[in-house]
Amino acid sequence: MRPFALDRWHDFIKSHDEKALWELLHPDAVFESPVVHTPQRGREITFKYLASAGTVLGGPGFKYLGEWRSDNGAVLEFENEVEGIKINGVDIITFSDDGRQITHFKVMVRPLKAINLLHRLMGEQLAKLSA
Repeated sequence: MRPFALDRWHDFIKSHDEKALWELLHPDAVFESPVVHTPQRGREITFKYLASAGTVLGGPGFKYLGEWRSDNGAVLEFENEVEGIKINGVDIITFSDDGRQITHFKVMVRPLKAINLLHRLMGEQLAKLSA
C-alpha cells in the first residue's frame, strides 16, 4: 500500500505549495543533505531545505525516474539539468507510522560537479530565505 504522504510529496513536487509541504513534515522531521555533514533536525529547518531544493532543483526538466517502496518509506531516483550540468540523485524518505507525514528525508546526488553546483545554488537560496 502506498503511504498517503508519498502521494502528497508528489503533489508538492508538481505544485510547489509550501503550505502543503509544511503540513506534510512531521514536527520532528530530520533532513540529511548531500553537502551538510550533520543531520538537520526539526520541521522548520527541514522545510527550508526542501522548499529551497524545490526552487533550485525542481524546475523545468525535473523528473523522477524510479520509485522503490517499503512499509514505511520510499526511494525516489530523480534527474534534472541545471546550468548545463546533469544532476542525478535519490530522495530517501521515511514516513510516520500512520503514513501521513515525512519523518526523515535524505538526499544523495551525483556527480561531483552536480554536488558543487547544488552547494552553491542552495546556499544562495537559503540566504534569500533568511534575509
